[in-house]
Amino acid sequence: MYMNEDYFRIRINSIHPAQPVPFDIYIYINGKYIHYLRDGDSITKEKLKKFESKAPESFFILYEHKGKYKDYVHDLIESDKVSPQEKALILRESSIALVEELFESPNVEKALNDSKVIISDFINFMGEEPEGMADLIGLSSHDFYTYNHSLDVSIYALGLGQVVGYSKEDLKVLGEGSLFHDIGKRNVSADIICKAGPLDENEWAEMQKHPEFGLAILNQYDVSDAIKACCFEHHESFTGNGYPQKLHADEIHPMARIVAITDTYDALTTKRTYNQPMSPEKALKFIKNKLISRFDPDLVNAMYSVLFQL
Repeated sequence: MYMNEDYFRIRINSIHPAQPVPFDIYIYINGKYIHYLRDGDSITKEKLKKFESKAPESFFILYEHKGKYKDYVHDLIESDKVSPQEKALILRESSIALVEELFESPNVEKALNDSKVIISDFINFMGEEPEGMADLIGLSSHDFYTYNHSLDVSIYALGLGQVVGYSKEDLKVLGEGSLFHDIGKRNVSADIICKAGPLDENEWAEMQKHPEFGLAILNQYDVSDAIKACCFEHHESFTGNGYPQKLHADEIHPMARIVAITDTYDALTTKRTYNQPMSPEKALKFIKNKLISRFDPDLVNAMYSVLFQL
């Protein structure tokens, strides 16, 4: 990644031709930030499609204009000139940029606070656009960068939580807990996280510590027990052979049960360097037929029926 404290990376698909941009946009080429689009100008659909295929992650704004960018995205989401499908794309693409910053930032407290806005945006979108969740799920990247994975798990978790009747306030907690469920991977060696192949026994033992690492991080801040449970218990199994505590069934926090199944679903449908992803349909059938004993059966059935229809 090209990280520079003066610039903030944006995803080009978070820009829409329906509205001029209220900030300058730069493109990163050959180690330099080149001025591309002036404040007040628009970008055409044709150029958007071109950059989507060639350089979707090479666009930046000045860090001091990050607030303007958030307001711009908010206005697009509220606009009647933008279709629900386009809104879903803009919301997800802008959120990836923000979540990337959350995971790269050393300031965990700020990341936790900033994440509330992202989760609220998704919940509001789900409430205002009845078909919004289907559009968001259809945009899943199936790419295992930690922040992409965490955002997708959060989207799935919010959808499942909504289906089983969670209130808006509970959805906010679930959304934050699922977004930060893997925060403990900050303390796992990057060589293990990024290894291009299956982990050996020692590496796997280290990876399995990430729920404990995550709990230790969250314990330093004013975070609810439910959010901590999403982090600490998302690898527990209903059969009692999960980790790190070997909890059984009802001992597992209800929100952690949702994160457990959505985390597994995303992992099964994610492309890694050493395996091919399952299709969503095959992943759902695999969970229902082979893994159902590991999860809350009511959640499996709810997720199966809803996602299978989508």
